[in-house]
Amino acid sequence: MRKMISFFLALVLLLGIGCVHAEGGNFGLLGGWTAAEDPAVTDEVNELIARALDGLVGVNYVPVAYLGSQVVAGINHAILCQATAVVPDAVPAWKILYLYEDLQGNVSVLSIADFDFGALCEY
Repeated sequence: MRKMISFFLALVLLLGIGCVHAEGGNFGLLGGWTAAEDPAVTDEVNELIARALDGLVGVNYVPVAYLGSQVVAGINHAILCQATAVVPDAVPAWKILYLYEDLQGNVSVLSIADFDFGALCEY
């Protein structure tokens, strides 16, 4: 299941966010997104999330896959998370957490987007 999610997410990044050359170089859009070679959530990814969400309350975010990055004046990161509100009987939802890491190493939340599995397949 995790490999399937990773495959579809990499496909979404490649088709929906920017053009990525097979060797990993971007073309078509400057500042385009590069899909992660390995979607594993590492200690570094967990640290980025912890620093970005420090002080944010009300929702628990559990990272599932590191989707990719975008070099800007710093680095944007895209991470698939399972988000659960901190209330009784909360239903988990899938979110893409976009983080910005500036040149000094500070991390902040750019946006939190809903992930719609239905949008992956249009019949």
